[in-house]
Amino acid sequence: MALGSTMAPYELRFDAGRICLDLLATTHPDERLDAPEPLRAWIVRSGLVPAATPLAHVDSSWLVGFRELRGQIGQLVRSGSRSSNDTRPYDLALARVNDLARAATPAPRAVRDEEGVLVRQLDGAPGCGALLAVIARDAVELLTDPVARASLRECEGDNCPIVYLDSSRGRRRRWCSSEVCGNRERVARHRRRAALARA
Repeated sequence: MALGSTMAPYELRFDAGRICLDLLATTHPDERLDAPEPLRAWIVRSGLVPAATPLAHVDSSWLVGFRELRGQIGQLVRSGSRSSNDTRPYDLALARVNDLARAATPAPRAVRDEEGVLVRQLDGAPGCGALLAVIARDAVELLTDPVARASLRECEGDNCPIVYLDSSRGRRRRWCSSEVCGNRERVARHRRRAALARA
């Protein structure tokens, strides 16, 4: 961060490899989607809408839908590989994600900007259901793609529940982010070695 710059009161991460997994990351280390402002920021920074899209209509009622979808996706990606006698929670989450994926998504259109360059805009203000549909469809695509599913990993960082798509060479990525959890692990390892050397 540059000297003198200010940081937003909420930090949003987009390093999980899929928009549906980036939504899961909004719970760690604390709830990030706790007000309309961070939700608006997440919607833009995730690429759901072009940067200049007006989102003043996003209010607190949207938080419920995004959090519920986040919980359902978490249920699907975290328990999909575990065997359980009671599959009802998984089946309910899957049914809800499938229902959300059916909704119409925002319609894009190409328009000229001030310099005459074609840019993407949405044909009207996006509704909550339309944006949830985009995320739900991404989850459906992830869950039904065997190669992508095989690349799902949970971060090995201490107390980090983030699930990410491992697209690294050799599929040996251990952390959701080398700069965040990886750095924390390297610092902890250094401290342990230094403590052993002093002892």
